[in-house]
Amino acid sequence: MSPRDTVGRLALPVTMAGWLVFMVLSLGVGDLWLNPARIWSGLWHHDELASVILYQIRLPRMLVACLIGGALASGGLVMQAYFRNSLASPGLLGVSSGGAAGAVVAIGMGWAAQSILTVPIMAIVGACVATGAVIILARSGASTERLLLAGVALNALLGAVTSYVLSNFTLTYERNAQIIFWLMGGLEDRTWEHVWIASPILLGAVLLWPLGRPMDLLSLGATEAQSLGVNVRSVRRRMLALATVLSALATAVAGTVGFVGLIVPHLLRLIVGPEHKRLVPLSLFGGATFVLACDLIGRCAGNLRLGIVTSLVGGPFFLWLLRRSSR
Repeated sequence: MSPRDTVGRLALPVTMAGWLVFMVLSLGVGDLWLNPARIWSGLWHHDELASVILYQIRLPRMLVACLIGGALASGGLVMQAYFRNSLASPGLLGVSSGGAAGAVVAIGMGWAAQSILTVPIMAIVGACVATGAVIILARSGASTERLLLAGVALNALLGAVTSYVLSNFTLTYERNAQIIFWLMGGLEDRTWEHVWIASPILLGAVLLWPLGRPMDLLSLGATEAQSLGVNVRSVRRRMLALATVLSALATAVAGTVGFVGLIVPHLLRLIVGPEHKRLVPLSLFGGATFVLACDLIGRCAGNLRLGIVTSLVGGPFFLWLLRRSSR
């Protein structure tokens, strides 16, 4: 057995162990620190104060962090497999910005007050529009550099839409505060309602699991995959649909959280290799662990927003990737 095979076998249990550790830390860290014994007592309602803190504040926040982390990382993995390039991700190609723009339009126009489902639906619509633009460019044979430049332009355009809504349609402080929250990304004040909105991410993860083998074959090229029995058009449609919905749902409950879909799958690919059967579950748990860790860093560093922390980590990483790919 090669060293990479050994690492590949150990990667998932190690990642899951790290995920459990950060889950416990996420429940324990705060203005009132809770040790594991007190967390256990609070979960079973033996400690009234700990129970209130956990069930009303920290447990929903922790679950939302896990869901959006897994969604963004697996969405990035799918994007990288679709474009056969490790620089692709929902954030860089404008999918996350499209979701944020849709959510901002719903809030700014006052539609969000009509139903709790309005913002997620509009986020999915915005992400689908951005995905459509990326697909058109990809079909025209654009290079990776052109796709990245198109992503920059698309992000700028969607940012202009957001700024226009913010400056012309938000008449109350509450709406402005909501929009700023989506633009910066964060997990503050997440409730059980946000957990239920993000819960379809679990279904998306289940649907993504069987695509591991087809994505491996697609990495060889469309013609080779077709000759090996893969329905290329159907698989690609499922991949894009899942990546779009996962990214949109994550944006709808936590705002714009960048670089998760770029950093996590790329690092995992460097560690365990290109086999997507391993990368799919690793991306789900690795993304959840990464977001939990970034949220903890932000809480310990003066309540920095999650989107700020992931950008501080992801910006230098992306520059390193560009330098590495140019070599």
